[in-house]
Amino acid sequence: MIYNKEYKVKFYCNSRTGKEPALDFIESLDNKISSKISKYIEYLRINNGYLDEPYSRHIKDKIRELRVDFANNNYRLFYFCIINRTIIVLHAYLKKTNKTPEKEIAIAEKNLIDCLNNIEKYE
Repeated sequence: MIYNKEYKVKFYCNSRTGKEPALDFIESLDNKISSKISKYIEYLRINNGYLDEPYSRHIKDKIRELRVDFANNNYRLFYFCIINRTIIVLHAYLKKTNKTPEKEIAIAEKNLIDCLNNIEKYE
């Protein structure tokens, strides 16, 4: 039996619209920042979905935050890991305040619930 120990990364897909808002956000950015974000996502993947601060931190329940700083801008990606070695990026945004906005956490929580209710899409 061949067992794949590699983690994989998937982006949350809205069950009603079929859109991947975190991926759309990343793709809308300048090439330099989207490349840096991609590098951090890959670093997260090869470290089995867990990085210490300052790269990542726990936010709430199952949700963690990947932290990418670039040219005085703070980009944040909320993600979680599921049992079959999959990291799912739930939400991404440009952070403009010192404290993580509750509105952004609420979006990630809503996306997490939708994701868990449609988990077969991610297997």
